[in-house]
Amino acid sequence: MKKIGIIGGSGLENITSLKFYGEEFIETPYGRPSCKYKIYKNSDVIVYSLSRHGDDHRFAPHQINYKANIYGFYQAGVQEILSFSAVGGINLNYKNGDLVLTDDAIDNTVRGNVTFYDRTGYVVHIDMSLPFCPSLRLKLKESADLCGIDLIDKGIYICTNGPRFETPAEIKMYRNWGADMVGMTLFPEVTLSKEMGICYANISLVTNAAAGVEENRKLTSDEVIEEAKRNTLKISKIIEQYLKYDKREECNCKNILQGAEINKQV
Repeated sequence: MKKIGIIGGSGLENITSLKFYGEEFIETPYGRPSCKYKIYKNSDVIVYSLSRHGDDHRFAPHQINYKANIYGFYQAGVQEILSFSAVGGINLNYKNGDLVLTDDAIDNTVRGNVTFYDRTGYVVHIDMSLPFCPSLRLKLKESADLCGIDLIDKGIYICTNGPRFETPAEIKMYRNWGADMVGMTLFPEVTLSKEMGICYANISLVTNAAAGVEENRKLTSDEVIEEAKRNTLKISKIIEQYLKYDKREECNCKNILQGAEINKQV
């Protein structure tokens, strides 16, 4: 039976097209995941859903145990992860409520524990030429189209450390770098998934304009949460269509370690 992971925030706990089966706490060698995994089932798919910040949003972006979250999916046998995140819009064409199918990313964080392969003498360089699984991206885009939901099919996500919002000068610099949106959770989540050979794709919800994009406007967490709530139904519809849509192109995600390992003789 196929196993799919969903990782996001509040509002994605109820997938109406599937039967809620229960919750499971998965112990990992890397500590505790953010919360229990909610499990949904139908005849041919099992879904493991996780709130990356915890059920009560207790973990700030820099406090999340990303390794435990992703390894928990791996231990459960999940083959693909659909990620959903809230972002600030840097691209001047973006507006609140836009959904963006991320196609590239910039890591501007300073976090530790960013790899599963941190044993001295065993070096792995993961290829990030395709940060997101092209097969999952195509299936998500087609699923959104079938639902009649607009999904911007390209966008560069820059990930900052958090938990503070960015300054206007930083956002101006990120725009010059080519970033379209800014968030705090994509890294190391995407790279850890790739290291485990799990297909990973991300849809970002633009909840607000980034700092300085709209002059003299204060950024608040309240507006982020409210915009996320307003768009929960659209995201849920895409997920439900994705789960019943059979078409799936082959990809090479599970073979990511081929040629990535450097073994040195001591």
